[in-house]
Order: sequence, then C-alpha cells, then structure tokens
Amino acid sequence: MQALANAIQDHMGPLPTVVHPESDPDPSGATMRALAWFGNADVRMIDAPVPAITEPDDVIVKVTASTICGSDLHLYHGEIMTMKKGDILGHEFMGVVDKIGPNVTNLTPGQRVVASFQIACGECEFCQKKLSSMCDRTNDSSLQKAMYGTADAGFFGYSHFTGGYAGGQAEYVRVPKGNVNLLPIPDNVPDEHALYLSDILPTSYHAVVDTGVEKGDTVAIWGLGPIGQCAAYWAKSKGASRVIGIDCVPFRLAFAEEKLGIETINFKEHKDVPKRIREIVGDKGVDVAIDAGTFHEPKSLKHKVQKFMMLETDVPETINEMLVSVRKMGRCGMIAAYAGFANGVNVGALMEKGVRLIGNGQAPVHKYWKEILEEYIMSGAFDPSFIVTHRVPLEDMPRLYAAFDKRAGGVEKVIVDTKWTEQYGVRGKGCPPLSRVADWANTFPAGPESVN
Repeated sequence: MQALANAIQDHMGPLPTVVHPESDPDPSGATMRALAWFGNADVRMIDAPVPAITEPDDVIVKVTASTICGSDLHLYHGEIMTMKKGDILGHEFMGVVDKIGPNVTNLTPGQRVVASFQIACGECEFCQKKLSSMCDRTNDSSLQKAMYGTADAGFFGYSHFTGGYAGGQAEYVRVPKGNVNLLPIPDNVPDEHALYLSDILPTSYHAVVDTGVEKGDTVAIWGLGPIGQCAAYWAKSKGASRVIGIDCVPFRLAFAEEKLGIETINFKEHKDVPKRIREIVGDKGVDVAIDAGTFHEPKSLKHKVQKFMMLETDVPETINEMLVSVRKMGRCGMIAAYAGFANGVNVGALMEKGVRLIGNGQAPVHKYWKEILEEYIMSGAFDPSFIVTHRVPLEDMPRLYAAFDKRAGGVEKVIVDTKWTEQYGVRGKGCPPLSRVADWANTFPAGPESVN
C-alpha cells in the first residue's frame, strides 16, 4: 500500500504551500538521536542530522519531553498512507527554544515552549479563526486533497499524507512558522502538565465541546486510552450527569473508575454494547456518544476479513454502536482517527433517528491551548499528569512502541526524556520515576536498536 500511495502522490505532484518539510542540516554536521519508521511494526533509533534554520519563520527546539500517542500506532502498523523509510515520528513534544529565524520576534532562545501537533500558517481563513488543524497552506499532499476534497494542515511526524514533516520523538525539531506553532510555557508549569497541550488535552476537549456536551447530559465514550480518559474528565467538567466508558482492557477500565469515578462497560463481557447501555441508563439511550477508539482493531470476523483483504481500510463497528445507543436526535462525535473507507455503516439509524453524526476532525489546538493552560492548568483546576503512568528514555522508543501497541505493563500515557531533560526540563512532583521499558514489558523485543 505504501509504495502504491507514494507512487500516486509522486505522479500527482505536491500542492503549493508557504512552508516546506525539508530541513537544511546544521552547518556543524552535528547529529541527533531520533525514532524513525522503516516498515510495518519496524521503528528504530537513528542518528539524523540536527536541523538548521531553513526558512525565516523557523524555530529550532531542543526537546525536553516527548511522548507516544495512540494514533502513532496507525503509523506503526503502516495504516496511514505515504510513509517512507526513515521518516522521523512523533507529534507531541515540548522543549526550549534553541535558535530562531530572522522573522521570529515573539520568542527568545532558552524559552520553554510546547508545539501544536499541527503546523499552521497563522494567516489563512482557517488560521484567523484559530482552526489551526484546517490550515490551507502547510500540507502539500495532493493525495489527501483528491481523497477528501481538501487537505488538513501539515502535521509533525505523521507521514507524507500530512506533509512529511519530521517529528518530535527526537532530540531536536525544526518548527516551521515557529512564531505561530509554539506556545510559551511559564517556568512554574512542569513538563508533565504542559506537554499534552500539544495534542491530547485540546483533542479531548474539542471532542466534548464540538459534540455539544452540556449540563445534565448522559455521555458514553468508546475507548479509554488517554483521549477517552481526558474526554471523560472534560465531559464531567461541562456538567454531564453520567459518563460511561467502554473498553476491553481491564487496567484501563479500573483506571477510569478509580481516577475519574465514571461507570464502565467491558465490551468483551457485554458484546451487545447498545443493549448494555440501555440496561444502565434506560431505554431512551444516551444524549451524547463519543468515539475515542481506533479503527484498526475490528471486533467481528466479518470486518476482520474485510480489513485483512483491503476491502475496507477502516471499520464501522463503533460508529454503528453509537448510532444505536444514542437517543433520538442525539449527538455522536468522532474524534478517533479514521483515514479511509468503512463498509456497512448503519445509515438508516442515522437518518431515521435524526442523529447528529459529527466528524470532529483533527482538533484545532490553537483554539483551545491557551484556555486550557490558563483556566485549567495554571489555576490548579486540572492536573493532567493523572494520565501519566510511565517515564522512559528516548532510546527505549522502539521497545515502547511494541509495549504500547500491546498495552503491556499498565501503560496509559508516557513521558519520554531526552538528553536535554535534566538540563532544561521542569519536573513535577509525584510523577513516575524514569524506568526502562524492559523492566515492565520484558516480553517485547526491542527490534533493531539503531541505524546509522
């Protein structure tokens, strides 16, 4: 699939953009450690050139904290098109400003910053509305435009389908339009509280706001990974009267019950999820359903076969469960990352019940990150470090991907240290100490350690 998609993209040619993914190497010839993709379930640590200021709005960031996201697993399994060997992964990162381009006047070297996972130009129609993920001018993928009619913004470390920009599972990152895509972080806000402003906090918040959760609503959330857990918190903060989380991983279910105080359903024990929801909340159904799960793990044999045979790229099972579970005129939000086509969507339930099926889209981080930082984190109303279960060094990333994919060792959300963490990072109290993945997920091989 990757070879064919890349060939089609090459044939179609790139879209015009105001920034470009290619980075000049640092004139010193210095190298950095970074995590790169080489094939299905094959990610490796490599030595890559340290990027230099390449365009006048660039900022070079020394990474003090990175992480792995559930959507990274779509890349790990080769399910996102136009991956190329050697692509540096990672779209959630923060650090300190190392160098700035001549056009950057709002940042200074040494300043702590977090990056949005999307690269916005700051000037187009969507950026003017803070809809940064919808930027018209930073993603050159003509293939995405052909498939969807339009293209999203460019994203860090998320294939050439989103622009081919090098990601943040590395010691340095070049941030195009750094004056727009970096948020300054006060020194009294630790990395564990600020890092997730890059993605999971705005993404989960967006799912709840965009789907219209309001006071008194009953909300069901499919998937209790970090996005689902945080969405449950935001739903409660917006006044939801009941929140029900649906998953099959025992430690995730227990985590949600203990940390968030929500009700849960194990879909391996209750295979008919809509029926179980109505047993809990009554025959009316829930007001709001949010899909924070994944398309790459089909439940039924029918969709396992279709996906294996590439008759569909995505599966509709969660969508269908939501459509049946919500009340008439209810709202269903899709914040889970879907990429292509699914067979057998229950379009009849969508129409006959008057359900609002909302594609939340990639979350516009710029719309929410200052609000979340100032009103929730800095005020002390919300401590996002509740989601952090492990801290590991960058060199453990290949092993971490394997463990995260298998949900080994109770891993929920990880913070990844680099060589810059001790010097420039700000660590909070009560967060997990540094550990090695082999100590808590020693059944998973590391794979190839490095490529020079």
